Amino acid sequence: MHEIVGDLWQEHSRGAVVAITTNGTLSRSGEALLLQGCAREASVRFPDLSQTLGALIQQHGHHVFDLGRRLVSFPVEENPYQISDLALIERSCEELVALADDKGWVNVVVPRPGCGGGGLPWGDVRPILHKYFDERFHVITKE
Repeated sequence: MHEIVGDLWQEHSRGAVVAITTNGTLSRSGEALLLQGCAREASVRFPDLSQTLGALIQQHGHHVFDLGRRLVSFPVEENPYQISDLALIERSCEELVALADDKGWVNVVVPRPGCGGGGLPWGDVRPILHKYFDERFHVITKE
């Protein structure tokens, strides 16, 4: 795992697969709630993303999904109004590694999951990511 400083969307424009931290809550119309952080930024760039992720959550539950366009969901909490869940972050790490193996991805960029709006300290999250992520994974923080 590499820790980098930079812009998530600049990495995406350079060809990286980008993880979007998500919650598992859906609107009444079945759309994923992408309310803050990189999820909100992604929903502005890709207006149909909330519909796509919402449909996947309805069908399969709240998991890591290939959303197309070099985007992948990374669940950190079930509800956008709660503190992120370390156990869910660990499960997401396992699922993301398996998906990267399956897809042959060699450059995956992940924001510090659960550390922004999710309220977790980086010192609590980092050891979990370090346990699962290899050299293909870059954990990014803003400049």
